[in-house]
Amino acid sequence: MINPPRICIPIISLSQAVASLELLADFFEVRIDLIGKDWRNIVPFLKKPWIACNRRIAEGGKWKDSEAKRINELMDALDLGAQLIDIELGTPEVEKIIINVKRRAQIIISYHDFQGTPPVDRLRQIVINELAAGADICKVVTTARSIKDNVAVLELIAAFPEVNIISFAMGAAGQVSRILSPLVGGYLTWASAEDGRESAPGQMTAEDVIKIYRMLRNNRHE
Repeated sequence: MINPPRICIPIISLSQAVASLELLADFFEVRIDLIGKDWRNIVPFLKKPWIACNRRIAEGGKWKDSEAKRINELMDALDLGAQLIDIELGTPEVEKIIINVKRRAQIIISYHDFQGTPPVDRLRQIVINELAAGADICKVVTTARSIKDNVAVLELIAAFPEVNIISFAMGAAGQVSRILSPLVGGYLTWASAEDGRESAPGQMTAEDVIKIYRMLRNNRHE
């Protein structure tokens, strides 16, 4: 059975009014690399489950310090109550890090392609590799260059019906997949707090995403 669509809102700066977003979000994502060194100050205001993410530059983030420091920040997030930690599949010594995280929280192992969308067979292998590394939730995010790329990332969810998968495509051409992903079994989707607060290309606002889901639900019941 497919759960109701779940929305994760990224927190990208300390100036965001988190309390006003609680009715829109099922999860928050604390983007350590975007907020900066004072990211811990936002944690006491989070009343929904939250994901700690410290994205490295190679996968679209802005973390500029050492890799060791990047991982240490994620481990500090565990001490502060993060329910989920996002770590990239290509992270050095990723399996060792995952073992340490899974003693205390769930792990999202992520893969991002900012150039395009690989063939479905390649995407399937990425999920297999994420599972082998110990993922509780597999995340595969590509970039849509055509409408067909939306189909590929949605097919990936259908290919692993027993696995918690986050799969959609970035960019304007990928917005369809962001909406449809949870409706075909994806674990959750991302939406911004407001225009200008996007953490990745193609994010719609949470208010707009919720409006679309409400319209779809109402039409289904008529």
